[in-house]
Amino acid sequence: MALKVSAAQMVERARARIEEVETVDAIAMVDDPNVVIVDLRDVRERHRSGYVPGSFHCPRGMAEFWVDPHSPYFKEVFAQDKKFVFHCASGWRSALTVATLNDMGFDAAHLREGFSMWEAQGGPVQRDS
Repeated sequence: MALKVSAAQMVERARARIEEVETVDAIAMVDDPNVVIVDLRDVRERHRSGYVPGSFHCPRGMAEFWVDPHSPYFKEVFAQDKKFVFHCASGWRSALTVATLNDMGFDAAHLREGFSMWEAQGGPVQRDS
């Protein structure tokens, strides 16, 4: 079966219309109280690879519901007047998520290269014992 649009094409289209944050710039935001870094990865990925200290975990499948104040699943963290930078492992899931959230009217950016480049470029990583 041939798809009308591939996943890679969807990511490419999303990236063309959203704000992308470079890893080095995101690392500089870690201690900024006006920035919330949101981790979209599965809980098993966070456990296996660690996570950005202070990041908020929001499973990819819940993002639209957690940011919507009219949803029964709304999370107060998203009501804050802060910059939100979403990330996943490679930047694909976060690009699609941020494009959708922007379409909803929620202002957000994403970590272009994802968590896979975070540690490689010197970003702090927290691991639970």
